Amino acid sequence: MKKNCNWPKHLLQWGTLAAIVFFVTGLAAKIFTGLEKADPEAYCPMGGLEAFTTYLVRGSLPCSMSSVQILMGLTLAAAVILFSKLFCAYLCPVGTVEDLLMKLRNKLGFASADIRNGSVADKFLRVLKYALLFWIFYSTATASELFCKKLDPYYAVATGFKGEIVLWMSITSVSLVIAGGLLVKRFWCRYICPLGAASNTLKFWPWLVVLSAAWWALMQFGVEISWLWFLGAFCVYGYCMEIFCSKPKFQLLHVCIDNDVCGKTCHSCQKNCPYGIDVPSYLGKVNSVDCTLCGECVAACPRKALNIGSAPAKEMKWTNFLPAVLTVLLTVAGLCTGSKFELPTIDETWDVTEDMQLETLKIENLKSVKCYGSSMAFKARMQNVRGVHGVKTYVGSHSVVLKYDPKKTNPERLQEEVFVPSNFRVNSPDPKEYSELKIMTIRTEKMYDKSDLNMLGLQFRLTGRKIFGLASEYNCPLIVRVYMDPEENPDEDFFRETVNKKTLDMPVHGGGVKQTALDFEFVRLEKETGSIAIDEYLHMMFSEFKAEYNGRYPQGDTTVIRKRAEVYADQPQFIYEVVDQNYEKPIVMRALPFLSNHLSKEEGVIGTYLRLNKDLLPSIQVRFAAPMTADRIWELMTMDTWTITYKSDDVREEPARLSFKKEGECYSFDPSQVQE
Repeated sequence: MKKNCNWPKHLLQWGTLAAIVFFVTGLAAKIFTGLEKADPEAYCPMGGLEAFTTYLVRGSLPCSMSSVQILMGLTLAAAVILFSKLFCAYLCPVGTVEDLLMKLRNKLGFASADIRNGSVADKFLRVLKYALLFWIFYSTATASELFCKKLDPYYAVATGFKGEIVLWMSITSVSLVIAGGLLVKRFWCRYICPLGAASNTLKFWPWLVVLSAAWWALMQFGVEISWLWFLGAFCVYGYCMEIFCSKPKFQLLHVCIDNDVCGKTCHSCQKNCPYGIDVPSYLGKVNSVDCTLCGECVAACPRKALNIGSAPAKEMKWTNFLPAVLTVLLTVAGLCTGSKFELPTIDETWDVTEDMQLETLKIENLKSVKCYGSSMAFKARMQNVRGVHGVKTYVGSHSVVLKYDPKKTNPERLQEEVFVPSNFRVNSPDPKEYSELKIMTIRTEKMYDKSDLNMLGLQFRLTGRKIFGLASEYNCPLIVRVYMDPEENPDEDFFRETVNKKTLDMPVHGGGVKQTALDFEFVRLEKETGSIAIDEYLHMMFSEFKAEYNGRYPQGDTTVIRKRAEVYADQPQFIYEVVDQNYEKPIVMRALPFLSNHLSKEEGVIGTYLRLNKDLLPSIQVRFAAPMTADRIWELMTMDTWTITYKSDDVREEPARLSFKKEGECYSFDPSQVQE
């Protein structure tokens, strides 16, 4: 006979997996214009609970956590307190995998290891998830870094083991999910999952209220108790309640059993329960701490003796579908509520006295403020600004709020301090074709972030005009200088239309268009035009790299560290130069420190540089003297693996970060070519 199942549960489980695949893999971004590849942790309630804990402890949010994630965590907590572990039953992708592993085990025909609920082994193993819960929340709150990413099996798989993981932790957790799930029913969920530990503790919420009230009362009487002790008490309390009580009684919904109808002989409910709960042993209500209201026992009961509700029913009730409906409604409520407000990632003040009457200034569109780290970097900048005494950052909307003393500064000065002048290469002019470029100046608003100029530059690139670069300079309105072919003569309407576009529609590799929302405002076109020599322009736009090395050399009876440039000053020196127009791309700049590190170990290598050569072309140059040779440098640069030294005791062989196809040229070194 075909076994019945709770089809709403399976519908939600498979729908969740499909949504994860659709959004996290980037498939949605390829199909729908304007979407971006989703963050695997974007709606994770575990991350939301960690972020909320960190906010209570430190007054800041870890990483790039948002209010949506926090609301998803709080929604999960509310669902557990009121109903049960609905997320575990209907949405959790790891739980879905555990269900599939049980089915696979049955198909393969081998029996699982039976760890009976309440046995010594069961009690011992259950402590593991509470220890993990304490470790994760402690690590997250103290470092403002979402620690669960390092070992979360879902996150590791969703990112292809390329996210913010610790490889051995991720491999261990994934192995525990798969191997444990094949050998023991719901091994991960019962014994390892820290979210399961938190959820089980929340099921005994009345006693948790008592614990919280006691902690608060002690604090009011001047007894300083660290949050760490409260976290430890939370975990110990949860474990003890799960082991010694195991029957929470304060939920609105239960699996209810009509003991008069149940024959207590078939045990179909227990066999189909993911946690192996002995359902027939309960009277009236199945109030097991492990119950998730998944409904599998209800669907499997041949006598229809089970229902989901507040009391046993004589017939099938619509409330059997209530957990699935509640899961959907609570998830939608969490998403909608979380999108309506935003908590600050950091909210810090300094050097404030009682006589100060501080005012606030909100600055938006700061796309460089995108996580906890960048928020702290912004705060460090503002601490050096006269008159600023506080910073709030909101990474979701990329905005900041500054607290300042109006007696010492004003909004105009603060905006200037926040603004970072920048350049952007729209296209690369051929230095052989141009001796000078034309300069036109426009004024814009709502462009405070360095990346804004990049976005505007990409808009100009899409116009197809011979516009080569942009440079910004702070003023009100902002000054943007546009460098172009001398024959170009765009009018004010062209600039207004380009600047005021609300989206940047960039074609992506493989087809499709990626849309980025913009909100720039064109103010005016200045009447005056100017010009700039091509060599001056190219040097202005080019980002140089310079690294020169030291070495250990004998001096009498000791060894001293000296600059290699000084050691080889009396010897002939040479430059090995490799030219490529692509060397002006940021990816090359990011790889150069690794190339420099790799070359620096070789005796005779004095320095590595990225700069424009005499023909104004981007080139990587290696300065050297004997015993080094040009052939040996080419050999080192084209190795498949580079030797990278991170610390004296941490030397690694890593894949080469750059590839070189055409051999370079070697010529004598002229000291005037490298500015000291």
